Amino acid sequence: MTAFMRNSDAFTWAMETDPRLRSTVVTVIMLERVPDWDEVRNRFDRISRILPMFRQRVAQSPPPAPPRWEPAPDFDLDFHLRRVTAPAPGTLQTVLEMARLAQMADFDRVRPLWEATLIDGLEDGAAALLCRFHHALTDGVGGVQIGMILFDVEQSPSTVEPLPAEPQAHTASWFTGYGDTIRYNAGLAGAAVSAAIKSAPGWLFGGIRRPQQTLTSAAATAASIYRTVRPVNSTGSPLMTRRSLVRHLAVHDVPLHRLRDAAHRCDGALNDAFVAGVAGGLRRYHDKHGVGIGDLHLTMPINLRTTTDAMGGNHITLMRFDIPAGVADPSDRISEIRCRTDKVRHERSLPYTQTIAGALNLMPRWYIGSILRHVDFVASDVPGIPVPVYLGGARVGAQYAFGPTIGAAVNVTLLTYAGTCHFGINVDTGAIPDYDLFHDCLVEGFQEVLALAEC
Repeated sequence: MTAFMRNSDAFTWAMETDPRLRSTVVTVIMLERVPDWDEVRNRFDRISRILPMFRQRVAQSPPPAPPRWEPAPDFDLDFHLRRVTAPAPGTLQTVLEMARLAQMADFDRVRPLWEATLIDGLEDGAAALLCRFHHALTDGVGGVQIGMILFDVEQSPSTVEPLPAEPQAHTASWFTGYGDTIRYNAGLAGAAVSAAIKSAPGWLFGGIRRPQQTLTSAAATAASIYRTVRPVNSTGSPLMTRRSLVRHLAVHDVPLHRLRDAAHRCDGALNDAFVAGVAGGLRRYHDKHGVGIGDLHLTMPINLRTTTDAMGGNHITLMRFDIPAGVADPSDRISEIRCRTDKVRHERSLPYTQTIAGALNLMPRWYIGSILRHVDFVASDVPGIPVPVYLGGARVGAQYAFGPTIGAAVNVTLLTYAGTCHFGINVDTGAIPDYDLFHDCLVEGFQEVLALAEC
């Protein structure tokens, strides 16, 4: 049977008719020295043999079926793996400029949607691995799982397992793909009818026995779905309103234990302190421009992955809700964010994520784009690897993930690694043209949150 995209991934894929909504994820892995290139290549070869999508491309399907994955003809591993020497001065800023260009570029869509570039020639003999992939391939947690194939926990691994067999590429004919699409659509309709038949007796029985409770439950579910898909017609920020195709990437680090302690002192979680730091930076940025703010619109990925889900892939849903960025006291801000995120994590709409995404896929792209471009910021918290790891014999010093803005003014992605919170900051310069000022404000926003750990 043809492998069709999940509806949520198809939504991510389809909205790229507007290039400002491109869903390219870039990861920068800083290495203390140049790794063994043959070993790096071997690890990516292994990944491509274990995870089929790393050797597949996306093909369109007749609607309403989502796009499908099909084997990419003439797969060439060395097209996806590159090695370059950094131009002078070979600093982190040099790497971030290369990452910025990779973040803005589109993929060759007749090939698999990923690339990895080893950058040598950095200061003090260091190196970096620059990876970029389309969000349809995997989410942040899936990417960390893939990283466990790429990395070693020791500088010299004691055993090297043989490569799995190379998967055989069987490209289905047009007729087969079209037939699978017809069966997919028929199955979709059949599933909807079957679900209606199975649930009707329960609804009828509940409506007779407990009419008020049944109506209240139905209304609560409908309201939750509306909150998930409700249109956002204007930005919360009166300042960050323009959107462009130009990005600026930067990083910031804070100790993991201090950010976690700050959260716990306010009865919050790490993610609450993280979002509070970003919101505090945005409040200070607006203050510098003499603009007051209240709530800002946030898009936050919610992890739906279970222990039975396969490695890689996407198991998230994007939830949009308002954050109290205008609250000056960081402790009060964390508490309020905790309250609001708890409500979002228990939304009744979450089990219907794929159904909602399927419905959104049938809506005009311009409408979806108009909603996303009114979100103020994206914040994503990805729990990374807790211990130091190695790549091709080289110790990994830091890891930064730069998530797509998908229409927002800025995306800040937190990726933890070996006791450090590494922030990847992806700014739309149309919305935030004075990045240096914004970065200073963001650093101050986290400083006021971290100060809570010292109280």
